Amino acid sequence: MRVRFWGTRGSIGVAMTSAELRNKIAQALLQASGKTFGNLQEAYTYATNELDFSLTHTFGGHTPCVELQTGSDEYFICDLGSGARPLGVNILARQAGRPATINVFMSHVHWDHIMGFPFFGPAYVPGSKIRIHSSHEIVESAFHLQQCAPCFPVLFEQLAANIEFVVVEPDKPFEVGGVKVTTHLQLHAGDSYGLRFEHGGKTVVYSTDSEYKLDDHKQVDEMTKFFKDADMLIFDAMYTFADAISVKADWGHSSNIVGVELAEQAKVKHLVLFHHEPANNDTALNRLLVETRRYEELTRGDHQLQISAAYDGLELEA
Repeated sequence: MRVRFWGTRGSIGVAMTSAELRNKIAQALLQASGKTFGNLQEAYTYATNELDFSLTHTFGGHTPCVELQTGSDEYFICDLGSGARPLGVNILARQAGRPATINVFMSHVHWDHIMGFPFFGPAYVPGSKIRIHSSHEIVESAFHLQQCAPCFPVLFEQLAANIEFVVVEPDKPFEVGGVKVTTHLQLHAGDSYGLRFEHGGKTVVYSTDSEYKLDDHKQVDEMTKFFKDADMLIFDAMYTFADAISVKADWGHSSNIVGVELAEQAKVKHLVLFHHEPANNDTALNRLLVETRRYEELTRGDHQLQISAAYDGLELEA
């Protein structure tokens, strides 16, 4: 499975400020001092190969939306945060006028995870089929509610696509488009559900908006089994470990350190930090990634864990 990240922030969308952009440009110019480039391509190659990630990339600001590509003609999407808008544009381009069949899997229905749907282009295309799967009974009401007047000018009932809501039972695997899917309850206000996808001998687990208490052995055992042997674990690492156990305890989110601990216990191959704190800029998030990789090195046993930090536009192979 190929995984593409369209939105990776938590709670609320953010944008890079002009001051942050100027700082990146100034640092890039400083690093390139004395160099000359014959054309734009030479400058682009230098920026790609020589400059630091923090100067040439941004983690982006869209809220959660992740696409799983299986080789099927159908689409598979986790959550519909604001990243669903550019994903929708991309789907329409790929379809080139043909109706799409889109399978959506919701972790929960807090606004940052559904806010992109009113701007999701395929929802306005006659003939498109959108199936929204969730373990929340309230999922259909939540999607209708955010498009009620006076909050949005287009009512849900005016959308042209064929939209179906499917409530699924937790911990009971089901199959959609050749993909085996299992949901599992997580600790979060109003409940959230982790999503485990199995296809073609590969497993991807999407576990966002969940808090873990390492001294709660029952919870740790349950989640370790749910994550077991995953090729990729997309994990809520919104907070530092210090914040997660102090000022932000019981806020429903987790940390980079807990992600490493659980991934190591579950023998996960690749941990992807996700649901980034909106107050953290690119420098802070890059520093968090470096610190997380260092922690993994210090605590590594007989299993090496690959670690990445998700950013808008990142594509990874599971």
